[in-house]
Amino acid sequence: MLGIERRRQIMEKLNNEQKVYVAELAKLFKVTEETIRRDLEKLESKDLLRRSYGGAVLSEHTREDISFLKRNTIMSENKQIIASKAAALVHDGDSLMIDASTTCLALLARLQQKKDLTIITNSARILHDYFSSPHRLISTGGTLRKNSCALVGHIAQGTLRHYNVDLAFISCKGLSKERGIMESNEEESVLKECMASQADRTILLADHTKFSQTAFVHSFDFDRIQTIVTDEPVSSGWRTLLEKKHIDLLD
Repeated sequence: MLGIERRRQIMEKLNNEQKVYVAELAKLFKVTEETIRRDLEKLESKDLLRRSYGGAVLSEHTREDISFLKRNTIMSENKQIIASKAAALVHDGDSLMIDASTTCLALLARLQQKKDLTIITNSARILHDYFSSPHRLISTGGTLRKNSCALVGHIAQGTLRHYNVDLAFISCKGLSKERGIMESNEEESVLKECMASQADRTILLADHTKFSQTAFVHSFDFDRIQTIVTDEPVSSGWRTLLEKKHIDLLD
């Protein structure tokens, strides 16, 4: 087994069990404990885990998703700021893809005065809260992740690939200058990549705490997005990077 695949499986095991042990991993992968320690060092250098005595635990930035209800109460004012800016990018008659994030839920509240929108989403919460909306709502279908109120899986992916839209609104768990856009859950990451592929313009919604943060899964690179909407001014380093990549910034 290649080292990169072994480290991927270590992270998968860590996400499921919250802690891993060097001795157990060495037996599982049939390698030496020193090899496992080197793997853990490499993963720690990417801020994906934190080594502890005899093993490792997840770093704060790569922990499995906080529940939807809890996320909906975190930085709510910041999300409203982002939602207000993002809503200004939507015009009557637009077709949209919107992910299952709490920031996109805040965005929906700002779109009710728009006319004749078509909204495709994998958010069970949006479908529940806005079933009587005047806009045309299309569900991706799929398997429900109860923790995030997100529909995922092959059915959801197939639905998204069936449509071409004007705008995709996507959130993330982290942005890295070196690694691009990241998410904490692989299934939801795939859905967000699908949305970015099907839209004429992809708009990333990310509050200021997401910049220069690492998460478990790489979703896509900066060349897949055209606009970033955030709540506070970004650093000069980030501003320079986004200008070089021709990404519009609303901060």
